Amino acid sequence: FGEHLTGYLDFSLKLLSQQVSDAPVRIKFTFAEVPSELNTPFDPYPGGLSRAWLQDEVMTLMTVPIEASIPRRVSFRYLKIELLGASSFDFAFDKLTFRAQTSAKTAPLPLASTTDPLIRKINEVGLLTLKECMQTVYEDGPKRDRRLWIGDLYLEALANAWSYKNHDLTKRCLYLLAALANDEGLLHATVLETPTPHPQNGTHCLDYSLLYNVALLEYLKETGDKEVALDLWPVVVRQIEMALRQYSDDWIYDMQKKPIYWLVFDWKDNYDRQASMQGLTAFSLEKSYELAKMLGKEKEARDWPRIAGQIKKAARKTFYDQKNGVIVSGPNRQVSYLSQVWMILSETLTAKEGAKAMATVLSMPDACYPGCPYAYHYVMETLLKCGMRQEARSLLTSYWGGMVNKGADTFWEVYDPNNDELSPYGFFPINSYCHAWSCTPVYFINKYPEIFQR
Repeated sequence: FGEHLTGYLDFSLKLLSQQVSDAPVRIKFTFAEVPSELNTPFDPYPGGLSRAWLQDEVMTLMTVPIEASIPRRVSFRYLKIELLGASSFDFAFDKLTFRAQTSAKTAPLPLASTTDPLIRKINEVGLLTLKECMQTVYEDGPKRDRRLWIGDLYLEALANAWSYKNHDLTKRCLYLLAALANDEGLLHATVLETPTPHPQNGTHCLDYSLLYNVALLEYLKETGDKEVALDLWPVVVRQIEMALRQYSDDWIYDMQKKPIYWLVFDWKDNYDRQASMQGLTAFSLEKSYELAKMLGKEKEARDWPRIAGQIKKAARKTFYDQKNGVIVSGPNRQVSYLSQVWMILSETLTAKEGAKAMATVLSMPDACYPGCPYAYHYVMETLLKCGMRQEARSLLTSYWGGMVNKGADTFWEVYDPNNDELSPYGFFPINSYCHAWSCTPVYFINKYPEIFQR
């Protein structure tokens, strides 16, 4: 179809002769975001998610001529049509039309004429990724899951602020998540809209809950909408309270303390998340305090800067390997990209220490590197914070540019340059190949034109 589309397919069949149809016509439609979905057999299905997410539909049409529609919403670029059964009469497709949907309406500003062609293409692919995921909520993927996650909301809203500027969508998502918190006030990581708005029970991701606070801060900065921010302020307070319950008396995040919460950060096996959670908590505390000051709520949040300082002090004592200049995490003292990232973004490490840590980890072949674009977004943020502009530009062109060079017209849920069939679900066709958390090159390219448009 020439581009990635999300919506509904309509078609009609017509007779090619004077014969009358004397039997049903049975047709199979297979919709695909990438070509491999068309030539990889779906069955027997080995994946860990519902087989029903795969976009193959069989329709039995009782008479010809006929007008019909595929009943489900689909997300695709490629369509394969197979005739499974018909009688002897001749027929053909008379029309094939698609009703595309998005809530992105405003045309983004063009890039500078000096922008490198690859970066220009990365921006285009990022914009299309974001547009396709901007439906009635910020969907994580329009093909599969089709729900709102906090982590996707935060990153999509950043990109939206530098492109389509549909801030009402951001506001709607913030309210939906708040309205569907659990009885203690802890946010669910993901919510669905149909048949009525409801949370995916049991999905409490503490790192996502803390990022909700940061997303609300960014919304207020972008819109000046204090009414919404004040309305949602109690939600911010509750996320901080719930997160701090998980800390030991010496201010270390306790991975074994009940309840044990799911921590996302990345789709990556064997990645130790303890140091990352320590850094993210301090980061969220300080961003939440910034929000408090903007809303005149400093009195309610007066302890947060002190607690953030204690968490950072404890983090340096427990996780900082001063000899090698890197953050380590867990009982095996793992060195990962993301452990450095969150200690730098939280300013647990100084700017000089952070630059050294990032340079070190980037040069370590055995360091635990990220497994998906969501994690690489924060690596990009960290490189820019450390003043490592060339490294950030190189990461943009090698990682997201790597997907572009492999033919992507929307960015993928997971991408490892060393493994094209990587899947968290045991079967790569079930992956989302248009995924919200992968769109943030739009944010970087447009926010930092002096780096990415020169």
